[in-house]
Amino acid sequence: MSASRTKLPRSGLERELLREKGQFWTPAWVAEAMIGYTIANGCSSIFDPAVGQGAFFHAAKSISAKLGARITLRGTEIDPQALQSARRSGLSDSDLAYVELRDFVLDPPEGPFEAIVANPPYIRHHRLSSEVKGRLKAFGKSVIGQALDGRAGYHVYFLLRALQLLDNGGRLVFIMPADTCEGVFAPVLWGWITSHYRLEAVVTFRSRASPFPDVDTNPVVFMIKNDKPLDRFLWVRCTEPNTEDFKAWSLSRFRDRSFRGLSISERSLREGLATGLSRPPCEDDSEGPVLHDYAEVRRGIATGANNFFFLTAKQAKALGIPHEFLIPAIGRTRDVPGDAITHETLSLLEAAGRPTLVFSPDDRPLEGFPKSVREYLEQGKLKGLDKRPLMSQRRPWYRMEKREVPPILFAYLGRRNARLLRNLADVVPLTCFLCVYPRSKDPCFVDKLWKVLQHPLTLANLPRISKSYGAGAIKAEPRALEKLPLPVSVIAEVGLPLPERAVQTEFCFDR
Repeated sequence: MSASRTKLPRSGLERELLREKGQFWTPAWVAEAMIGYTIANGCSSIFDPAVGQGAFFHAAKSISAKLGARITLRGTEIDPQALQSARRSGLSDSDLAYVELRDFVLDPPEGPFEAIVANPPYIRHHRLSSEVKGRLKAFGKSVIGQALDGRAGYHVYFLLRALQLLDNGGRLVFIMPADTCEGVFAPVLWGWITSHYRLEAVVTFRSRASPFPDVDTNPVVFMIKNDKPLDRFLWVRCTEPNTEDFKAWSLSRFRDRSFRGLSISERSLREGLATGLSRPPCEDDSEGPVLHDYAEVRRGIATGANNFFFLTAKQAKALGIPHEFLIPAIGRTRDVPGDAITHETLSLLEAAGRPTLVFSPDDRPLEGFPKSVREYLEQGKLKGLDKRPLMSQRRPWYRMEKREVPPILFAYLGRRNARLLRNLADVVPLTCFLCVYPRSKDPCFVDKLWKVLQHPLTLANLPRISKSYGAGAIKAEPRALEKLPLPVSVIAEVGLPLPERAVQTEFCFDR
């Protein structure tokens, strides 16, 4: 949902309330540039499927007045309070006369529309009910012929519905999180979009130029025309915040490409889809060595209730939990200040009162446990832990996931840069880490692989396979990390053998 001239909330509670609704307001300098794409190309009617506080209506009124164009404003909104805020922001009842209160995706208006402009609600999949997720998956399948992966958020289905309602020759411009083209569902989604519509431009933002500097998301603007697909598109990096260049470029209908605040290049659609539309171009797509040639990756342990299963040494002792049910563990990235987890690391954490032990009961019946364990599990059941989504799927509910000790961990999405850690304390990680298991347990092999993974040229490739968030934070899923390109020169330097399938050529990454 979108609105104008509204500062982002500062408190954690305010941010959480907005996340529930997916409301992150669009600043005027971005809204006007997005609207410019439609009006400059002759659109006389603008439809906003998530009106919110009215950023795009304000922008349309401003741009149309400057160009001497007449514009009709239409839209939908699900939150009546947002429309009240739109009125307080300066929009009149006549401005909002053609806005309907309805769910754009599940209760769509009648189309088609010649121009659709939106900042759709960013509601991630885990915040959706199972009923809504089922309806969304059914809708997605009806549009593209197959269901999208369940990790697709509500914003993805906004895009599909908008494309479905876009008139022939019409234009669509959406600002969306980068996961729209980085998630596991992205190849299916964008394969379908770019085979049915013309992707004209993709606009990305450097961290310091982000429209949402206080939000953990990496925004991308997609400009799409309902026309015959082409095999080239423009890829733009906005390098300065609050720049007028974005609007000027949009109003020029992409003809003017000499702007200080923008970096503009032309890309092949094939390369863009292979690399990722949110990522810089990389023409070298040869099948060189990747991490999967040398290791397998698994996520860390999901306890389902860290405050119950992840204990301090003091808690475990007070509860009388026998050592056989406790496993040394690490639970958050900031608990590891360096590039290695050592026994000293654990000692310092224990001294600071941080949890370092996973309570790990097996699948034996409750009566088969020692009294102290049985009593603690009974406390957990009284708290309703057995009804929680993850644990309700386990048999029995308290059976903890198992992981072999990984020699290498990948820490992602922390406030520090993503990094790979050497596990010298034989801990198992929770879900803020990924486990890297080298294909050989030979210490020499593990050490050489570690050196490859620590090399700056390797680390520079991480954004190529990761999902991007705000302030440069990245996250790699296990299968994605296995695709991490490993530079041939670095492999040779440390003395690891090349896999037979590898083509001996360097990978590129343009930051």
